[in-house]
Amino acid sequence: MLTSRKELDDQLRGAARAWLDEALAEAAHAADHPDTDSGNPPWELRYASAGRHCGLEHADSVRALLLVEARAGLPAVTRLYEQGTAAERRAVLLTLHRLDLGATALPLVEDALRTNDTRLVAAAVGPYGAAHLDAHGWRHAVLKCLFTEVPVEALHRLDERARGDSELARMLADFAAERTAAGRAVPTGLRTVLDLTAQAPAPAPTEESR
Repeated sequence: MLTSRKELDDQLRGAARAWLDEALAEAAHAADHPDTDSGNPPWELRYASAGRHCGLEHADSVRALLLVEARAGLPAVTRLYEQGTAAERRAVLLTLHRLDLGATALPLVEDALRTNDTRLVAAAVGPYGAAHLDAHGWRHAVLKCLFTEVPVEALHRLDERARGDSELARMLADFAAERTAAGRAVPTGLRTVLDLTAQAPAPAPTEESR
């Protein structure tokens, strides 16, 4: 889970907190001067070294703060994702929903879902993926979680999106049959999702309930 700036200030000490202050100042400067982006601004170098300076346990949160402070656009998030380590890619995926990108960063989610890296798959099915994957893409994301043994609880808005989805139910049944025929265990999370598909979809919100 990502932690806030205040929480980081409480947890970081001395040099690490000073480093974070400087890094966020560089990111804010880049946000205020977008025309000076040379494709390798200082804050992006900070992004890569966040774990070394602030600790691996805080790296995701620090990287998320940098992305938000820099108001990172599609070129920056794409660059950081494509050039980054798995940990750096995960932080991008975890932060996409906090950036003003619309659906433009969906190719990064789709790329993560083509991997078998469970860290990336779990991050890809978070709030941004749930908001922008179409029905076909989201169903395959569910199957990807089951195949790679990512807990289905990682699927953001699972209850909402799975309810009443008969096509997803069919795909789950086929997946279970294939696993059984191959003598392999059926993931326990499959039953959870299958039960949801049997429930009626939630009613659309009315003007009065909004």
